[in-house]
Amino acid sequence: MIVEVTRGDLVESVHHVAACAVGAGGEIAFASGEIEVPVYLRSAAKPFIAAAAIEAGVRERFGLEPREIAVMAASHFGEPFHVEAVTSILRKIGAGEAALQCGVHYPYDESSAHALIREGRAPSPVFNNCSGKHAGILALCKAIGCDSSTYLDPSNPAQRRILDFCARMSDEDPHEWPLGVDGCGIPVYATSLRRAALAFARLATLQGIGEADAAALRVVREAMVEYPQYVAGTGQFDSELMRVAPGAIACKGGAEGIHGVAAVERGLGYASKVWDGAGRARGPATIAALRHLGALDERRASELARFGTPIVYNRAGRPVGEIRCRV
Repeated sequence: MIVEVTRGDLVESVHHVAACAVGAGGEIAFASGEIEVPVYLRSAAKPFIAAAAIEAGVRERFGLEPREIAVMAASHFGEPFHVEAVTSILRKIGAGEAALQCGVHYPYDESSAHALIREGRAPSPVFNNCSGKHAGILALCKAIGCDSSTYLDPSNPAQRRILDFCARMSDEDPHEWPLGVDGCGIPVYATSLRRAALAFARLATLQGIGEADAAALRVVREAMVEYPQYVAGTGQFDSELMRVAPGAIACKGGAEGIHGVAAVERGLGYASKVWDGAGRARGPATIAALRHLGALDERRASELARFGTPIVYNRAGRPVGEIRCRV
């Protein structure tokens, strides 16, 4: 797929996007570009990381609510309700903010960041967009009785459990995966887009995996689609895509142009990578692919037009071009 950025009548920039969609059995429904080269899934893996914690019993042990499970699978924008949900998880597991090793940054949500500045407050780890995931991993550590102070280490039993779960979703051996370090410090694995699409197909269909894994995926998927605003934020792409297609789609983006979609109604999993890492190409590519696959009808697509065909504005706020995808 090609995503073009226009200015006036000319194409000014081009982003190349590789993508793959598969069914629960791994049969390819759509492919574009190189789909077998390993790519880091980054935050697109978060639904499966959250499911590994759910499979270990954290929901029952700590009384976690769906909104808290949704934020475990989130790259949240640091809005007050996000921070409250993460703080609630920490309180339930008996951990303080200091236990979070994800680092600190201001909320991605501008109004929330400005509010902190006006109040003269510095951000803390709960404002980190990955704090929900980290809180969920801390809950996993406590549930299985391992050392939570080393939860970033790939050899920590919680991380081994996470990697094993993620590998089962794509029929792989986690010991063969290239591992890197994600922006928030946890181990991040690389797999092919075809294998990633298979994992999202299983999130969509709950087929081809064991009973316990399927039950855990169901809990996470239902939390995401019930509370989409917790997965990204108010007006953000993933949250809006799930809101506009309630129950039909569960999705999660990641850094460097990664995106994964569980097309529940179509029984398909989809994964894509913008090769130059440009996030602006992700929305147009995903919406074009989902329309091509019949996973997003014209009415829903029209509601997402600002993501599917974003307008390019100049500094004075005048439209000067657009971003569009060619499948």
